[in-house]
Amino acid sequence: MTAMRKQTEYKSHNSLHCFTQHPDPSFKALVVFAVCFPSYKMALLLLLVLLTVCSAYPQDLSGKMFTFPQETNTAQVRLTTSRQDLRAVTVCLRSFTELRRDHSLFSLATPSAANDFLIFKTIADDGIQIWARNNHRTFGGQNYKFNAWLSICSTWDAASGLVQVWIDGKPSSRMFVSSGSNINGPIIIVLGQEQDSHGGAFDIKQSFVGMMSDVHMWDYVLSPHEIQNYAHRFVGFTPGNVLNWRELAFQTTGRVLIEDEQWSIT
Repeated sequence: MTAMRKQTEYKSHNSLHCFTQHPDPSFKALVVFAVCFPSYKMALLLLLVLLTVCSAYPQDLSGKMFTFPQETNTAQVRLTTSRQDLRAVTVCLRSFTELRRDHSLFSLATPSAANDFLIFKTIADDGIQIWARNNHRTFGGQNYKFNAWLSICSTWDAASGLVQVWIDGKPSSRMFVSSGSNINGPIIIVLGQEQDSHGGAFDIKQSFVGMMSDVHMWDYVLSPHEIQNYAHRFVGFTPGNVLNWRELAFQTTGRVLIEDEQWSIT
């Protein structure tokens, strides 16, 4: 009973965030009823309905972050996109963690490739692995900091097969990984876990614990100038056209919180 009550609390938290963003007054009334009268079975049913609506409705997460507060093989954020054929990819995100073990930062899988595009931090070689089409390269010496906000961007192009990673606006070398074929859906994108199969087979020792924000994805290779704009939070930054943090369609599972961003003042 206690576990069920806690699960309802987390669902209510995310529902209230959706409530503040949704423009439909009738939807807001539904949220108020479901949250204010949690003892009624009908209210719980309505709560499940509004969670489904929230997951499909793009939300502006400006000034927000996802918090993954504990190690688990269930907690995740699944991101939704209508783009199902990608000949190139750029992914940018900001993360904060103190994990001293391997962990996934961004996992995109299709039925034909569990690691169709993956950003993965490895501890043994102190590197960042970038996977494309189930092949990868490891980039070392990237000054990956713990207990600090990092801007991480990665690019891949199917024509050239080249991948690259940028940490806080500083580029790695460009390396060949895979060329000649696009990423074709159905695409599943997950934050917080690493997909070893399409949409599942999560390993608790590869899960992410920490905070994540400003997730964007493009279907082309972003220019160095644009990546610098993202890394330094310049006004001229162009939002992603595949995933856009300001219009993000997503669904949370397990213990994932949506909170106000926390940034260090230096």
